[in-house]
Amino acid sequence: MDLCRHSIGSSRFRLLACSISLLILSACATSPAKQPSSPDIDYDLLLTLPEKPIPFQSRVKPILERRCVVCHGCYDAPCQLKLTSIEGILRGSSKEKAYNSRRLEPIAPNRLFVDANSTEEWRQRGFSPVLNEQGGSAEANLRNSLLYRLLRQKQRNPQPRIGTLPEDFELDINRDMLCPTLDEYDEFAQQHPLWGMPYAMPNLNDEEYRTLVQWIAQGSPVGAIPQPSVKAVVQLERWEAFLNGPSNKQQLASRYLYEHLFLAHIHFDHTSTREFFQLVRSTTPPGQPIQEIPTNRPYDDPGPAPFYYRLRFIHSSIVAKNHTVYQWSDQRMARYKSLFIEVDYAVRQLPSYEAKVAANPLTTFAAIPQKSRYRFLLDDARFFIEGFIKGPVCRGQIALNVIEDRFWVFFLNPDREVITSDPAFIEQVNGYLRIPTEEGNDAGILELWTQYWKRQKQYMAAKAKAFKGMHPHTLNQAMTYLWDGDGSNQNAGLTIFRHFDSGSVRFGLHGDYPETTWVIDYPLLERIHYLLVAGFDLYGDLSHQLTTRLFMDFLRMEGEDHFLAFLPAAQRKVIRDGWYVGTHKTIGKLFQAPLDWMKTEVVTDYQTDDPQRELYQQIEQHLSPLFDAGDPLNRCRSQSCQSTVAGSDEQEAEQSLRLIARMQGKQLEPLPDIAFLRIKTPPERPDLAYTLVRDKAYKNVTSMFQNAENRTLADIDHDRLTILKGLEGSYPNFFFSVPLEQIDTFAKRFTSINNEQDYLAFVGLYGYRRTNHQFWTVADWFQQQSQQELPLKTGLFDLNRYQDR
Repeated sequence: MDLCRHSIGSSRFRLLACSISLLILSACATSPAKQPSSPDIDYDLLLTLPEKPIPFQSRVKPILERRCVVCHGCYDAPCQLKLTSIEGILRGSSKEKAYNSRRLEPIAPNRLFVDANSTEEWRQRGFSPVLNEQGGSAEANLRNSLLYRLLRQKQRNPQPRIGTLPEDFELDINRDMLCPTLDEYDEFAQQHPLWGMPYAMPNLNDEEYRTLVQWIAQGSPVGAIPQPSVKAVVQLERWEAFLNGPSNKQQLASRYLYEHLFLAHIHFDHTSTREFFQLVRSTTPPGQPIQEIPTNRPYDDPGPAPFYYRLRFIHSSIVAKNHTVYQWSDQRMARYKSLFIEVDYAVRQLPSYEAKVAANPLTTFAAIPQKSRYRFLLDDARFFIEGFIKGPVCRGQIALNVIEDRFWVFFLNPDREVITSDPAFIEQVNGYLRIPTEEGNDAGILELWTQYWKRQKQYMAAKAKAFKGMHPHTLNQAMTYLWDGDGSNQNAGLTIFRHFDSGSVRFGLHGDYPETTWVIDYPLLERIHYLLVAGFDLYGDLSHQLTTRLFMDFLRMEGEDHFLAFLPAAQRKVIRDGWYVGTHKTIGKLFQAPLDWMKTEVVTDYQTDDPQRELYQQIEQHLSPLFDAGDPLNRCRSQSCQSTVAGSDEQEAEQSLRLIARMQGKQLEPLPDIAFLRIKTPPERPDLAYTLVRDKAYKNVTSMFQNAENRTLADIDHDRLTILKGLEGSYPNFFFSVPLEQIDTFAKRFTSINNEQDYLAFVGLYGYRRTNHQFWTVADWFQQQSQQELPLKTGLFDLNRYQDR
């Protein structure tokens, strides 16, 4: 790829000198009235073309990030045109959808840096160029560049600057993409004159447009590709040496680490906050250029030849959607050694990569002590939970409507003896814990569902038998069975948010007390990872997607049942039935047997007639060393709630925002799933940022065909609004801004919204539609604010789901 890219860039640059000379001679010999008049070419910018190449990294890339990558940064980028790197630009676009929930056959994956290594290979895979590949003059570089022509189209046909977008624009992320090639462009532009780039967004400003156009005219020079820092290289070499150790114990441990960290953006301690690496398998050893082995899943067979674990430097733009940070340091390596190397166990034979073995981590890694594996996962539980939120599976309603819009997650204490922490028990029931990817795509959906439901029942029955032998504990004593983060690790309590077809995870217990909560043990956490992250194939067929979705029903209910076990036996069924009103009769079988555990009392001493609320309050107290007490914005029931120092801007703002946090029910229907709010303070003080999250309630979440327009199982009366400090989520649906001195009026107007007309009037006062001439300024502020809040963990927000009203 490097040789191909540099040869393309240099040949274009050699042609540039000739192009400039011809243009200068033409300008001298021809009067302006006789200049070529093609509307497709911006001759003014050609006549002022800089002599020196416009640097890609310092001038072009920042514009692409702020204006283009925000829609073209992920697997679901329109037309698979991924503009996060020069390699993605050179790859071009494709008419094939990466995400297609109706696909009947798997497709070949098209992962940048993995599945093809040259522009020629991408052309063979059906990708079309967006830059000139025919050679010639600077004018030819523009005329034969689809990217330029889309930019020019937008410049010549700007969208409205007030009101809403014309009806011709389609904003649904599942819309049919036209994805014209250069040969098809003229017809496309004639049919959709307003569909230039940035699509359905305000135009670039003059300087941004000039820079991009002149860079394309110059032949899109690349320049030097960023390289890792000296500090990072030293650590990289040390880690690669560790991961490729020769002993069986080290090889098994490294395989375990790779299969859990393959999506991670690894950051080394004491290096730049924007320097990241990805762990890959390569046919080449450390010290040589990486040749990644392209498998669909991390546990797929890498082939008979020797392979090596390598760390590939990420020079692409970082987008929030898939930015999952995992930190490596001296302390981390010492931790790995204590968990996986220094502990006493033997690896007499390495496990195979056969699907029936490799897809089941409880079999593959049985030699590694289970407590070591569980401790590894707990150390960074948010990262692993975030994997199924930010990994490829999180795109689309079939993937995420298996969970509630907001719920809490806790973990069983690894130091307390429970049945699922007993390796002998796990070995006994391991056959019941298999997941669908072991079967491939040969079995039918109904057949798979029946098989796995039978196994799940057998696993539940085995646990129930042990459950009946437990001695009762008081509520206070029962808290010792919940991991407390060892007094300092905030991964012990997490809040998961679902924003229709995307999601996010945050440390702490946010929002009002949720309807449901998961308590996760080791086998459940491991299976969630292998079902939704390691085992999910983005390019798989409909059968794979549906079986994954159906099996996740089992895992969700398993986590919920662990939570129910902490409640009085007499009220468990009533509470659980309230979560699954109107469940389809097939799914209803999940509640029929075995139910003996629901009658076994294990936690006593409840003092109120609302045990679920009482349990939440007890858990809050249990985790109080980790998190501030309560949630002053969302669980405040008195005037005494104060989250900040008296008299501060935050206190003034949040006093009004608490009014909004009390909204619920049908009043919330017009609101977006997730909105960012900027509160503008006096110039000498920093502005404030908040996120407004709409938590939609459902009678049950067992139907995979709910969508935004048809909430057939909606429990609208219980919809809530959660307000969070800072910016949460990867896909904001709308931006609001208000001066601090107007925050009280803002809150009162917000709480008076009762219908679509009220909401549209509110947007007219405080919102920023796609047509607003200040849209990019506001979007840039939120991006900069996120960088200040989370300099290591922030990424570019994706605006594909941004609404226009």
